[in-house]
Amino acid sequence: MLNQLRPALAITVILTVVTGLAYPLAITGAAGALFPQAAKGSPVERDGKLVGSALIGQNFTSAKYFWSRPSATGPDPYNAGASSGSNYAPTSKAMLERIAGSTAALGQTTPVPADAVTTSGSGLDPDISPAFAALQIDRVAKARGLDPAAITKLVTTGTSLPLLGIFGEPRVNVLALNLALDDLTRQ
Repeated sequence: MLNQLRPALAITVILTVVTGLAYPLAITGAAGALFPQAAKGSPVERDGKLVGSALIGQNFTSAKYFWSRPSATGPDPYNAGASSGSNYAPTSKAMLERIAGSTAALGQTTPVPADAVTTSGSGLDPDISPAFAALQIDRVAKARGLDPAAITKLVTTGTSLPLLGIFGEPRVNVLALNLALDDLTRQ
């Protein structure tokens, strides 16, 4: 029995070291060397101060900013430590009530883009659709005292197209758009 136990324990220890320590450290090191910005979480700084991440949404609530899509990360929106979807069924009463509340908060009585009232799979999506951005232009322009055409231009230039023209959907990064808005009002 000892002859069988010794190789089993040795293999367990070797595989634990290789797959539990060496491989993760090697991959982390390679990622840091090849993609240093992404490996750090794609931080966005303004005037030497960390203002967010290009990859994780934020909970903008002021009328003078574009709002992100709703987050399903619990009581703290866009909590990266609690990433999850809501897992509500399309016919769930709780889901329908939340959608009605989100639609009312937007002040809309007409149909709205789906990302305006539904969460993403992770609850952390940093992007919105150009249609959801367009829906918010008048509110942001009024709150900032700006011409809607200037804000429309920011949305248009801030829209990223699908990768290679076929992968994904057009999208607007909310943090980048809001920082561009702040730059516009600083001038």
